[in-house]
This record gives sequence, C-alpha cells and structure tokens, in this order.
Amino acid sequence: MHDPLVYLNGAMTPLSEAKIPVLDRGFIFGDGIYEVIPIYQRKLFRAEHHMARLFRSLASIGITNPHTRDEWMALIGQVISAHPADDQMVYLHITRGVAKRAHAFPKDITPTVFIMTNPIVLPSAAARKDGVACVSMEDKRWLRCEIKSISLLGNVLAAQNAVENDAVESIQFRDGFLTEASSSNVWIVKDGEVMGPPKDNLILEGIRYGLIEELCAAGGLTFLARRITREEVFAADEVLLTSATKEVLAVSTIDGKPVGKGVPGPIYATLYAAYQQAKAA
Repeated sequence: MHDPLVYLNGAMTPLSEAKIPVLDRGFIFGDGIYEVIPIYQRKLFRAEHHMARLFRSLASIGITNPHTRDEWMALIGQVISAHPADDQMVYLHITRGVAKRAHAFPKDITPTVFIMTNPIVLPSAAARKDGVACVSMEDKRWLRCEIKSISLLGNVLAAQNAVENDAVESIQFRDGFLTEASSSNVWIVKDGEVMGPPKDNLILEGIRYGLIEELCAAGGLTFLARRITREEVFAADEVLLTSATKEVLAVSTIDGKPVGKGVPGPIYATLYAAYQQAKAA
C-alpha cells in the first residue's frame, strides 16, 4: 500500500508516521484554517488566488503566518514532487499550535503546519452527461463562513444529509436565501444570466467564484452577484456547482424535482468547456 510523503512541522515524513500532540488546538478546538489547491500536470491551478485566501484566513483568526509566499510554494512543491500522480489535490492545514487547553489564544505559540496531496478525483463521465441530484436544507452553520476554517462540523452534517438522501450535495438556504452547498459554491442560470450569492460572510468565496466571473466575461455571459431566493433556485433554468474537485458540475434535480429540463444545459456546457481551456492555459 502506498504510504505517501507529507510535510509536517519542518520535515517530510510518511503519512502513516505523521503525528501531532493531543493538545494541538486544531485537535482540541478546531482552531485553524486549511486550503485545497488543484494540481494539473504538476502545476498549481490559480495558485495566487489560493495563497491570497490562505493568507486572509490566517489573518482572520489571528494566526501569524509562519511562512512567506515563496516558502509556502517551496513546501508545496516538495510534497507535489514526492507524489507519483501528475494531477493532484494538495491540502494545507495550519493550526494555532500546541498549548495547555484554554479557550483564549495562548502567547508565544508556534503554528502547526501540515501539507499532503492525493490524486485528484473528478466527476464521472455519467455525472457530466446527466447532471447530479441535490437536496435542500436550512443553513445552520456559524456566521463566519468566509473563513476557510477547519471547524467543519456544519459542513460535515450537510454532506451527510446529502448522502442519506442519495444526493451529491446539500444546497443550503439561510432565511430563505441561497448560501452554498456543503463543499461547493452554487449558481443559478435564468434566461441566459448566471447568478450567484454575494461575497459576504455567509459563503466561502470559492476560488472558482472569481473564475466563473472571468469565464462569463470572456464568453459574453451576464453575471450577477445578488441575494437569490429559494423560489428562484427551484425556478432556475440551470443550477451549477463549482469546487476544486467538481470544477463545474450541473445539477439535474433538487429534492427530486427537475432543474429546468432535468439535464445539463447550454450555459453549463459553455462554462465547463471554458474551465477546461483555463486549466490547459
């Protein structure tokens, strides 16, 4: 069985041997942030955007950034080089560090840094052709969703809700307005216009959020960021999911009801093709 090399606190080590103290605040409190970056042909995709979000997340929760941008890129490069796959998904995990258990921030603490990678797993050909099923649910998470926090219990429960309902994702609504799925941004298409929720504290600004804006602009598609009602989602011509692993993916049903014609639509086809071109650039 392959035991990949990972980076942990200054050293490359086999994953099976990587260990942290039980008093690490990530383990005790979920006190940390993470980042996920797709790798195509051993090249990071939209690396600058991912690094900017990593730095924003660290600053948002008051963790001193332990590395410069160049140092981060060098560490990521080590992990990528140690893996045999050309297309990967690199995972960065930074916690506040190890300290006596107390809720307030400890002083003079060294962050824990963990980096690993795995082969990227993209949607199947069938999912691309037919679209995927989703279910809806109330968004019960905390109010700082713009931070890419490792405290992901709300997202875990939303993902489990999808699994238990034979769906790929749970599309969430807060006070009747669309927010996001458990691990994807959500978009609707109506009369040829692409719309998404505004970039605020109620959603994680996925790296594909900016990419969708760019692809719409390049393709002559109208893009609007605004609050979207539950009724608008169910009346949409198309509903799309975006994430690092889903790239762009069409939703065919929500709560068993067809989205539009119940199959991937023309805007999905346009954006998916443009996404593949962006990857190859």
